[in-house]
Amino acid sequence: MKNNNLRLVTLIDTLRDGRVHRADDLAAFLGVSVRTIYRDMDKLSASGVPVAGTRGEGYRITPAITLPPITLTPTELEALNLGLAVAAEVGDADLQDAAGTLAAKFDAVLPTESIAEGAAWRHALHPQGKATRIFAHLPVLRAAIQARQKLRIGIVNEDARVVRPLRVENWGRFWLLTAWCEDDEGFATYPLNQIDSAEALPELFVDEPGKSLADARA
Repeated sequence: MKNNNLRLVTLIDTLRDGRVHRADDLAAFLGVSVRTIYRDMDKLSASGVPVAGTRGEGYRITPAITLPPITLTPTELEALNLGLAVAAEVGDADLQDAAGTLAAKFDAVLPTESIAEGAAWRHALHPQGKATRIFAHLPVLRAAIQARQKLRIGIVNEDARVVRPLRVENWGRFWLLTAWCEDDEGFATYPLNQIDSAEALPELFVDEPGKSLADARA
């Protein structure tokens, strides 16, 4: 994983505790300049991560999901429908149903002449498309989290490892797996686009002190 991508993931991991973090403290923690932190915050915001705060005061990630009235350009509408197409292709029944109902909600408020152009993406995504590759292992990860089942995951340019998957979440365009790594004996956050294999193992797990999602959040 490139250093700048790893730094962005670490920032998300740090900021999602809901507390305000000063740029100076983040810079010291990551070993970079404050100016680099400012640039990273701009990148996170541009990627859809709900970063709140300003330079000189501090930053945090808000859990807000509320969407105010917005105006979409034709290209933005294409991007929206491409995302719906990805959700419909991942092989997870819940996400497929959600993609369908969400598409219907947007169709209900879109101008009639815009629907046909934007909706073309829903059936145009080829299974080998880049977006599909990024989310290829999402169904396995989600199923393992629900079943409390250990996984062996392969990471790009790194050795495979056995993990206890705890949570998959997205912050803007960042999709992350939080897990307890059996090999490293610690919590880790893996960007989904860096996972190149995910194999469900026959071994199940239960929450143990120091290895649960609550402990990871703490």
